[in-house]
This record gives sequence, C-alpha cells and structure tokens, in this order.
Amino acid sequence: MKKPIKEQKTVFIILLSNLFLAFLGIGLIIPVMPSFMNIMHLTGSTMGYLVAIFAVAQLIMSPFAGRWVDRFGRKKIIIIGLFIFGISELIFGAGTNVSLLYLARILGGISAAFIMPAVTAYVADITLIQERAKAMGYISAAISTGFIIGPGIGGFIAEYGIRMPFFFAAGLGFLACISSIFILKEPLTNEELADIYAESGKTNFIGDLKKSLNPNYFIAFIIVFVLAFGLSAYETVFSLFTDHKFGFSPKDIAAIITISSIVGVIVQVFIFGKMVEILGEKKLIQLCLITGAILAVASTVITSFLAVLAVTCFIFLAFDLLRPALTTFLSKIAGKEQGFVAGMNSTYTSLGTIFGPMVAGVLFDVNIHYPYLFATVIMVLGFGITVVWKEKQLTESIMK
Repeated sequence: MKKPIKEQKTVFIILLSNLFLAFLGIGLIIPVMPSFMNIMHLTGSTMGYLVAIFAVAQLIMSPFAGRWVDRFGRKKIIIIGLFIFGISELIFGAGTNVSLLYLARILGGISAAFIMPAVTAYVADITLIQERAKAMGYISAAISTGFIIGPGIGGFIAEYGIRMPFFFAAGLGFLACISSIFILKEPLTNEELADIYAESGKTNFIGDLKKSLNPNYFIAFIIVFVLAFGLSAYETVFSLFTDHKFGFSPKDIAAIITISSIVGVIVQVFIFGKMVEILGEKKLIQLCLITGAILAVASTVITSFLAVLAVTCFIFLAFDLLRPALTTFLSKIAGKEQGFVAGMNSTYTSLGTIFGPMVAGVLFDVNIHYPYLFATVIMVLGFGITVVWKEKQLTESIMK
C-alpha cells in the first residue's frame, strides 16, 4: 500500500539497510584485493576477468530476476539475493584456487541482479509518486555510503587476517537476509503479483531486450548505459591516472574518493528531491551529463591536488544525481511493470560496467588522457539523445 515515507519508516529503513550492508560488503574488500592477489599469485588479467565475470553474470541474470520480482514477490527475491551474496563472499574468502574465485564472483553478480531490482520495485510499490524521487535519492545514498565506509572498515578488519573482510561481508549478508525475513512484508498480494506476471508474460531475455527498445523506455536505458559506462571507465583509471600524472599516494587518492563520495551522499539525501521538483528528471539528467562532460575534459588539464579534489567532487556528484534521477523516471513510467523495468535497468548498467573498464584500460595504455576524452564524447552523445526526448512523450508515459 502506498503511503508517505514517514509512515513506512521501519520498512524503508530495512530496505536501505539491506542495500547499505550489501555494498558495504563489496566496499570493505577493496583495500585487501592487492594483498589477496599476491597471496593467491593472481595475474592482473585474472583480476580483470574476475571483475568482468561479475558484471556478465549480473547482465545475464538481471532480466530474469526482474521478471521473478513480479512473479514471486519483492520480499522473496530480496531474501534470496542477500543469501546468495553471503554465500559468494564466504566462498571467495575461503577460496584456495581460481575456479572457486570465479564461482564466487558469478554468485556475486547474480546476487546483485536479485537485490537491486527487488528493492527498487519494493520502494516504488510503497511510496507515493510525489515522493518517489526522494525515496530513490535515499537508495542511491545508501549504496554510496556503503562504498564510502566499506574500504575503511575493510582495512581495519584486515589487521586480523587478509581473508577476514570477506567473512565479515558474508556475515553482513546473512544478517541482512535474516532481518528481512522477519521484518519485511510483501507489498503486493498474490493476486496482484499474478496479474502483473500475466501481463508481462514469461521470462525471456531476448523478449525483454526487445521490449526495452520501446521509445518510452529506450532513451532512459541508453542513458543508464552511458552513466554506467562513464562512471566505471572513470573509476577504473582514476587511481592509475592520478598516480601516473600527479604521483598521488594511495592515501591522497583515498582522501579524494572519500570526500567526493561524502559530498554526493549529502546532496542525495538533503537536496536531490528538491532539485527534481524544481528542474524535473529530464533537465536534471541533462545538467548532470553536460557537467560530467565538461569536468572530464578539465581532468586532463588540472595540476594541483585541490583542483583534482574539486573536479572529482563535482564529477562524482553529477553521477550520483544522474543515477537516482534516471531510476525515478523509470519507476514512474513502469506502472505495474516495476520488476521488468528495474531488471532491465540493471541489465543496461551491467553492459556499461562490462565495456567501460575495457575501453578505458585500452585507451589508457595509448594515452592517459584518452579515457577521459572518450568519456566526454559518450556523455555528449547521451546529452544529445535527451534532446530528442520530448516532454510530451514523458508526460504521456508517466500518465499511462
């Protein structure tokens, strides 16, 4: 039942906590990966494949998970996703060969494909449409906060053993799973779920991809891809870029990322909803894309630490606002197909996450500035696509 957020406080907190814990678990293993790589005698290419296989698994599973959210209910898919997340971290921490690590990463990608669309659909089900932007801003902030706090906690836990962060992450996943079992309630009745699933049809990956080409959805999904592509490309080469060009230490890089992320979380929680009310989703998306493009170019010419910090803060902020703005728009036009739309959102995100780092890595080897210049081109193209996004079409889509 849709109610104001303040009347859904407990449920909303549990949903946000689930996302926070899941992404905290992902973030806290970051500091130990280089050491883990050395202990396991892994090559750089193997580490790259481990990153890619996560995104590939998420890509393949996302449309199925999106349909299952509509068929079996939001709560069940959230619980399953959190349980799989816990298992994946447990296997990775205990893994003694590369095959187990690949299995863990595949399970990790599947868990992400389950959790994100289920939580997004759940929130869309229980919130009033006028509060949807605020709710999606909270979701994005929960994800960002998990990433911010995770590396610091991971570095502390690693003092007790290089594998301990993985086991701690597994514990967080199981804790979130158990709390969801006892506290969350399915927001839709079995009859409502049956009607939604009957309308959407059986799970079909190719069919869902074709359906995503619907003009009401496609432009938004393309921008989702642009966002994931640009952000993953930027993050992939950021530490290498700042090390090669400026000689920044790991501490300097960590400080820049942490401060930038904190700024993003503050704006998402306290300002994002108001920005959507004033500008609307389309104008906010355009503002974020053009800001990101300009600052990506600026990254290639700045030289001082403070300049890098300032530019990075605003680039992260642009990406942090773009994500919930897109998610809000998609949830509004989804109607009764929240699971499908959330699943395809995850699919296009995965596509961007797969190809972004690959292209950025190749371009970086040619010239350290090329990844940022290429990201600029991608964001400008994304901005151009939004120009043909007619306001009339948006309004008609949302009203349907």
